[in-house]
Amino acid sequence: MSDTLCVILGGGRGTRLFPLTKERCKPAVPLAGKYRLIDIPISNCLNSGLDMIYVLTQFNSESLNKHIARTYKLDRFSKGFVEIMAAEQSLENTDWSQGTADAVRHCLKHFLNPVIKRILVLSGDQLYKFNLQDLINFHNSRKSQITIACNPVSSDKASEFGIMGVSKEGRIMNFVEKPGQKDDVKDMMVNIDNRNCFLASMGIYLFEKEALIDILKKNRKVDFGKEIIPDSFKTKLTYAFIYKGYWRDIGTMKSFYEENLLLTDRVPELDIFDEHWPIFTRQRDLPPSKIESSNIERSMVSDGCIIDKAEIKHSVLGIRSRIKEGSKIEDTVILGCDYYESIDTIKRNEQNRLPSMGIGKNCFIKGAIIDKNARIGDNVKIINRDNLKNYDSDNIYIRDGIIIVAKNALIADNTEI
Repeated sequence: MSDTLCVILGGGRGTRLFPLTKERCKPAVPLAGKYRLIDIPISNCLNSGLDMIYVLTQFNSESLNKHIARTYKLDRFSKGFVEIMAAEQSLENTDWSQGTADAVRHCLKHFLNPVIKRILVLSGDQLYKFNLQDLINFHNSRKSQITIACNPVSSDKASEFGIMGVSKEGRIMNFVEKPGQKDDVKDMMVNIDNRNCFLASMGIYLFEKEALIDILKKNRKVDFGKEIIPDSFKTKLTYAFIYKGYWRDIGTMKSFYEENLLLTDRVPELDIFDEHWPIFTRQRDLPPSKIESSNIERSMVSDGCIIDKAEIKHSVLGIRSRIKEGSKIEDTVILGCDYYESIDTIKRNEQNRLPSMGIGKNCFIKGAIIDKNARIGDNVKIINRDNLKNYDSDNIYIRDGIIIVAKNALIADNTEI
């Protein structure tokens, strides 16, 4: 697969995941206790034998840049790489990227190596396991110029995605972005495995390099899904590749929260325990988690946690999480901590009546996301007492009824939210 270049889009503002994206870009948001969102597309590429990977960045990219540099150091005897390609201004273009297609357009001059025949464009905020070589083989067999990976979705989910209309041979003939009540899309329905459904774009596009260059140079439109792809059907041979496996867009707070907790199921739809298809991430050499006299049910506990006489139910605990005695955590995603505080620092915090990093004593937290390095004092209740759907303050946010405690937040003793 040395003639296929992978380009992962990681430069968007990530407004739908705010405040988790207040200080980091969306692909750098922690996932499932020990990973980051960007690890998913990169792992799918590497497991598929694709090892020439650029990650395009623009906003709040420092955290992502560090993660890529510290994690993905490929064999120096191979030609593979995983590299950041930061947004840049040039004499030809002094503007920053305005959309997904515009970000790739700005980088075209870096893709001119004649060895590269195809360019695979992927999103940085999706959860899936997908052998991308199947997509490439399909693309080659159809002599396609553009191939779009599509996932079958039920009619009640169609309004959340871009929906493809295809011919019997699988060629894409029509596209409707997030169809509403006024859009007649009944003729776009297909039957797959005896089930009527729609084909939703997964935001994974495979281009013949020359086709991509031609498209991006002939017009100045900025978004692949809404503009470039729909405009290409008449001039470029475009096919839909149907991927029937697990795939989720986790670019919203609700989906991010729900998909993290679904990984705690006895047999989750996404198998992260598959040794033949690992999710790669930074190796931190943390100690094993230490748990004393605690009750843990249907939860995931990451490396380096310290849990003391606590009760954890249906929750995800990120690396270096600390839960003190008497606390109860339910239906909660804790992103963990970037470092440990020393014993001297913890003693000094106690003397100054300041919470240390982690969850204090006798707390009750339910239905929340706790961002990294949060300091939550003793006897704190985070339960969305007033059943708010949305709310903003300096340290506390609510989105779709989910409470988010911001990164580095300090919540004083006896606070009730």
